[in-house]
Amino acid sequence: MKKEIHPQYYTDAKVSCLCGNKFSVGSTQKEIKVEICSACHPFFTGNEKVIDAAGRVEKFKARREAAKKTKTKK
Repeated sequence: MKKEIHPQYYTDAKVSCLCGNKFSVGSTQKEIKVEICSACHPFFTGNEKVIDAAGRVEKFKARREAAKKTKTKK
């Protein structure tokens, strides 16, 4: 390998999540800040978090129910 062309590798880089979870990984960055991690992601926790902006989730659910009703009528 050529010298001085590779980034420095930190074996104990600190990762901090918005939920408060902190852990360390290997990375080329010393500190990493993430919005979601395995401690708060719905896939791993089994809890559903819905972030709703301007009622979009309700509108989608209403359209989906309306579509189901029209399919059963036919």
